[in-house]
Amino acid sequence: MKNTHIAFPLCTLALALLAGCGGGGASLLELDAKAAEAACTDMVTKAGLPATTLSTRYVAAGTRRPGTATTGDFLGGHCVVTGSRDARTGVDGKPYAIGFELSLPDRWNGRFLYLGGGGNDGTLRDTSLSSSISIGTPSPLGQGYAVVSADGGHQGTSASFGADPQARIDHAYNAHDKTAQSAKALIEWRYGKAPNYAYFSGCSGGGRQGMMFSQRFPSYFDGITAGAPAMRVSSGATVAAMWNNRKFNDIAPLGTDGKPVLSQAFSNSDLNLVADAVLAACDAGDGVVDGMVQNTQACSFDPAVLQCTGAKTDSCISTAQVGALKDVFGGPKNTAGQALYAGQPWDPGIRDAGWRAWTLGTSTTSTPNSRYITLMLDALRNEFFTPPDPTFDALAFNFDTDPARMAAFSAVYDSYSDDRLAAYKARGGKLLFIHGMADPIFSAKDTVDYYQRLAANNGGIAATQGFARNFLVPGMAHCSGGPATDTYDSLQAMVDWVEKGVAPDSIAARASATNATFPNRTRPLCAYPKFAKYKGTGSIEDGANFSCEAS
Repeated sequence: MKNTHIAFPLCTLALALLAGCGGGGASLLELDAKAAEAACTDMVTKAGLPATTLSTRYVAAGTRRPGTATTGDFLGGHCVVTGSRDARTGVDGKPYAIGFELSLPDRWNGRFLYLGGGGNDGTLRDTSLSSSISIGTPSPLGQGYAVVSADGGHQGTSASFGADPQARIDHAYNAHDKTAQSAKALIEWRYGKAPNYAYFSGCSGGGRQGMMFSQRFPSYFDGITAGAPAMRVSSGATVAAMWNNRKFNDIAPLGTDGKPVLSQAFSNSDLNLVADAVLAACDAGDGVVDGMVQNTQACSFDPAVLQCTGAKTDSCISTAQVGALKDVFGGPKNTAGQALYAGQPWDPGIRDAGWRAWTLGTSTTSTPNSRYITLMLDALRNEFFTPPDPTFDALAFNFDTDPARMAAFSAVYDSYSDDRLAAYKARGGKLLFIHGMADPIFSAKDTVDYYQRLAANNGGIAATQGFARNFLVPGMAHCSGGPATDTYDSLQAMVDWVEKGVAPDSIAARASATNATFPNRTRPLCAYPKFAKYKGTGSIEDGANFSCEAS
């Protein structure tokens, strides 16, 4: 079923409020704005959800969605429901509640979409925008989906909620369980029937949430798209962030106060040198020199090729810089040499501003503003450590002993250990992974490792592709951006798979018109382990001249 409007002959209270139920039944296509607005208002007092307060606002048809919507991308009439359930006071004396935003279109296509969050959560995503892993694509709400987002059970983007044990559980899974239940109940009240199909789409923390649903609540969704999934954020990726921060800080030049200036460990010119050298080593592996490394599995690179033989110049990097890159891309280890998280794949996206934002930041002083510090350190101190350690110094992280302090919460929060997904597979659920090769916080290698373990437990790659597929995006940074074709409609690919049985061997992707490196370039994203290979003729800007091939 694709963008099909459903007529419902059931004479429920909700439909009666909207259009009235006569002998012939009622169709949502027949509802006028006045009746729809009245039903939206009535939901506050008549929907009857337990321990929940609701507020609503009706948005008339013809409203243009906010942000960078394309010309003519207007929304149909819809009801925006803001909910708050299970309000309480935490052990830290702060107020808590599970918040959600649900948009209900007047013309419903029978589908439900849960938009995943990210970071420390604490805010509600605008449910009128694109799917959180299909940036730049049409609004699902505008297509007729009922769409919900959640705040993870706390308000505000700081991880200080970690002082409250229940808030930790809510953030890990309980708030999402309750939000999904609330949304489905409101959908059934509004339309007189449950959704025909339910989908989840999220990236980063949202990718972790998707994997959490596939494991803890496998019956909730027919299709889950997990982008850059933070499956090991509390046990691996945050350890890597502390490792990378240490390695870069160790080689950073000193500022006027005698302390390292993290952002200057590598200049933009230095990162461009590395990116160009990666291309020189790996670009042609996909059959054409086009500024992208598509054959990711065959890419091998050693930054020592850039090492200065004398003093540091603009055409080489120092011995210390080479060592830091080897350590960072090799992944964190304890003093016994045991790996604590996957290393990073080499990709020219290292030159992207998004890569710098996470790893080095832009601060010109000894006070760093990299996201390793502003986001990951906050989560480590307040949520990932048990008990919390709010004043912990990132540079004091002990790679032998501190990972053990993260193990208790990892058991509740992380979603990498279940590499069978037996219940989700058995109920017919479909799963898409999508990961940028230049992601500097959640390594694409870690997602590949999980997928390989999943395949080993499900009869091999070919058998596993019957319910789970993995797509790598060359050049893409964290969830989007970079020298990449980072715009693609993974939601529609999932719908075609679930509802039509058309499994995606490839997903059409493009770079935006404003992409600084490859404006308007198109490429197929290929189901792992295949990659996009040039056919030998035609414009390299046109994805039609590439096919998905095995290494």
